[in-house]
Amino acid sequence: MSASSHNDRLQWLQGPGAGVRPDNRVKCSVVPATGKNPWRLVLLGAPGVGKGTQAELLTQRLNACHLSTGDVFRAAGKLRECEQSNAMKAALEFMRRGELVPDATVWEMVCERSHCLLQCGGFILDGFPRTIAQAESLRKLMEADHIALSAVVNYELPVSEIVQRLSGRRTCEKCKSVFNVKERPPQVEGVCDRCNGRLIQREDDRPEAITVRLEAYERSTAPLIRFYENLGLLVPVVAKGTPDEILARTMEKMHELAKSGGK
Repeated sequence: MSASSHNDRLQWLQGPGAGVRPDNRVKCSVVPATGKNPWRLVLLGAPGVGKGTQAELLTQRLNACHLSTGDVFRAAGKLRECEQSNAMKAALEFMRRGELVPDATVWEMVCERSHCLLQCGGFILDGFPRTIAQAESLRKLMEADHIALSAVVNYELPVSEIVQRLSGRRTCEKCKSVFNVKERPPQVEGVCDRCNGRLIQREDDRPEAITVRLEAYERSTAPLIRFYENLGLLVPVVAKGTPDEILARTMEKMHELAKSGGK
């Protein structure tokens, strides 16, 4: 990832206090993707299908900006209270109680970063939208800026394989890179290949939390598949194989959509 896109990602994570313009919008430092029609993607799929890994690979391939609301939530928790926006504080309170963050609060956090979302050329949204209401809000925001989604990639994997992946997943405390103790182990056990940060097992990746996460996904997020399918944007991708194999499958399906007039 280039230095400019790295800075941009920090601004996305930190929110209103990072790189603020005179008009109070978050500055986006990433150079817009080359070409007349950069890719603007949403990634769907149950927890554990590998969205984060594919987002990282797609970011490099498409010269796009990876925007993850999950990372925003985790980054907000590390800020001092005086650095947190009202939306961040509200989101963290819901999370402390073990509750899902409401659509309105999630949307407020996205709006705090809307300039980054709309002006960074291509982007890959990972973890947002999660509900129909969020999808409708995103569509209206983009329409107001006269831009549109290119595709919505839905990664598919059997539940048994999802459980195996989640229980073996390890995440870097510093740069958020994702590894798997069986499928994608780090070169040094417990140490991130990218930044030498400590690899941890997230609380929501522990076996007892997996079932709850999958049920929540089916209840709130799976309807997005039908929503985007009706808009002609859905690209189903089987999430089996190595990350590079899944990436190649993803690119092939996206280009098929583009040729058919979907992009």
